[in-house]
Amino acid sequence: MKYLVDTNIWLEMLLGQEKANEVRQFILRIDSRFLVVTEFSLYSLGIILTRLKKDQAVREFLEDLQQNDTNLIRLDTEGLKESLILRQKHELDFDDAYQFAVAEKYDLIIVSFDKDFDKTPRGRKTPREA
Repeated sequence: MKYLVDTNIWLEMLLGQEKANEVRQFILRIDSRFLVVTEFSLYSLGIILTRLKKDQAVREFLEDLQQNDTNLIRLDTEGLKESLILRQKHELDFDDAYQFAVAEKYDLIIVSFDKDFDKTPRGRKTPREA
């Protein structure tokens, strides 16, 4: 089984927040070939981290993803349209709907601290639960 790692999970670790250790343990426990990150998450991480003047953290994160063969996925136009349908159906923000659409399309387990995914049939797991 593969895991879609939501943006907030990566941020938790990269910013050394309260649950960073839980995230690190998850990342170390799961073979990186079974981890998935969306292109949307990469852009979001880049925006947030560079606003915080953490450009080096972005560079290192990208290098780690590349070296560890972490799966990078993006939605095409049809997938984006589907995410809009899912957004309305499950009352999600656009970013959550995008992640949910990817998880649906590729049958992925969502790993997130975001409780909005609990409104979907797929749900989510925290890093500790995954």
